[in-house]
Amino acid sequence: METTAPNAHQIIQLFNQCFVTSENTRLEYGGDEPVYLPAGAPDNAAQTHSIRFAHGYVSSALHEISHWCIAGKQRRLQVDYGYWYAPDGRSEVQQKAFEQVEVRPQALEWHLAKGCGAAFSVSFDNLHGAGSVDPAGFKSAVALQARAFLQSGLPKRAQILLNSFAESFGSRPQCWQNADFSIELL
Repeated sequence: METTAPNAHQIIQLFNQCFVTSENTRLEYGGDEPVYLPAGAPDNAAQTHSIRFAHGYVSSALHEISHWCIAGKQRRLQVDYGYWYAPDGRSEVQQKAFEQVEVRPQALEWHLAKGCGAAFSVSFDNLHGAGSVDPAGFKSAVALQARAFLQSGLPKRAQILLNSFAESFGSRPQCWQNADFSIELL
């Protein structure tokens, strides 16, 4: 069965059905910049943790969900998981560091996007900076990690959401074993 591209509301609904009760975490529309706020953090007086994605974009939601799925329990108690973030306009050194930590989330995002029928593009997230240090190398690293997730399995929360996507959107993750990651991601 062919999947139909989702809208942000559908992604929010499925995520929240899976994780509000079990993980005390809610996916929400955000503003200009995505952010993860643990319960009770500044700007989040709610009793639930909040993943806020930018501009209502499905790709932003999937990317932020990917970070959440990878973050460990202690990281999920910190604003933006306690990671540094340098905004658009990064230097070459900052961009290289950014790309090193983005391989796993972007590879996981590929799986989630494929699972719900959304488009996926590798993101360098640095339109006004030095650009990617090695665009082909970064894309290749994301592709290799996406394939590695097939072999080792997705993080538990990502698999739960992917199963929900498969049921709702008719995707067939078991068929991805034969995906040509190098072509799809480059």
